[in-house]
Amino acid sequence: MKKEAIYLTKEGYEALKKELNELREKFMYEVAPKIKEARELGDLSENSEYDEAKNEQGRIGSRIREIEEILSKAEIIDESKLNNNTISLGNKVLIRDLETQEEMELKIVNSQEANIFENKISIESPLARALEGKKVGDIVRVKAPKGIQKYQILGISF
Repeated sequence: MKKEAIYLTKEGYEALKKELNELREKFMYEVAPKIKEARELGDLSENSEYDEAKNEQGRIGSRIREIEEILSKAEIIDESKLNNNTISLGNKVLIRDLETQEEMELKIVNSQEANIFENKISIESPLARALEGKKVGDIVRVKAPKGIQKYQILGISF
């Protein structure tokens, strides 16, 4: 059975590897001693320190497994194969909001890399779906909570 690929930018792949290493270190060197110390405090049924340490262990362990799964399926986007003619996963796009005339540069990434504070939007978002396959000069319409938004594509790069 073929695994379903998760396409990541090189930057996103490296960020996940770094997070995984940091979580493993935290899991081993911070959480395990907390659990040991809390266990030594006595009755575990009324030990909030123990409960909190075990909950933290569970959260970290879950995220570690999630990242390992993503990395096992990851394929790094080969930017040399991207083109500047049409928008696809991995492209940076310069667009103008036709109502406000505000320009913004966005990078189209997989949902694992999406971060609105870094102007990285998921390929699964309504805006990215509207932009996908379009060219410079095209106008796209996106349904948003405040109505239909119109954007003009000013540039495509990677």
